[in-house]
Amino acid sequence: MDSIRFPRYNLTNLSARMVNNLHPLESVLRRHASLYPMMTLCDAVKLVYQNEFGGGHLVTDSVGSLSRLQQELALAVPVPFAAEPIGNGIVRVMLGGLSQTGYSLEALNQDFIRSAELHTGELSSFLCKLDVLRQLAAQGVFSFSTSQLEDYLLAYAQQKYPPVSHSPEYRAAYHPSYRIVLEELLPPAYQTEIGAFWND
Repeated sequence: MDSIRFPRYNLTNLSARMVNNLHPLESVLRRHASLYPMMTLCDAVKLVYQNEFGGGHLVTDSVGSLSRLQQELALAVPVPFAAEPIGNGIVRVMLGGLSQTGYSLEALNQDFIRSAELHTGELSSFLCKLDVLRQLAAQGVFSFSTSQLEDYLLAYAQQKYPPVSHSPEYRAAYHPSYRIVLEELLPPAYQTEIGAFWND
């Protein structure tokens, strides 16, 4: 089978805008790795994917989307942070912390749908960000090795970089339940929650 060569990007030659987008991603990845030591390869790639592409798909059924939110909220477990910034102006709004913010489920659903409409990403930018993930893996930030990451990304490239689900290990340990929302759409109270994520 022919091997796939990954594009490599020299970070020193990127535009100032791209560099500014990459540095916060490094901080996000380090913070999440610290908070979630059970994070696996696909969880880290999912984080990078969401940083670039947001939720990754448009929501066409607002009623069904709200119904799924209601079902998930009933099963959501308490979380230390009501909001988890993932960089690029995007936030994971944690359902387990919703009651402490006054953010109604209906408003969250609307903002989730609106965020999917407003935010798009680019494959070239996503590939740059995967290089940031590679660099951190080489520094030992995660539990997986660089060689394990490369094997995973090889298979991922063959699939043409689809959205990724959380790993069974991550789900069992942390019970993730959230929606991806643009920070600019969040209620003002979430600025405090975002600050708590970085400063706790």
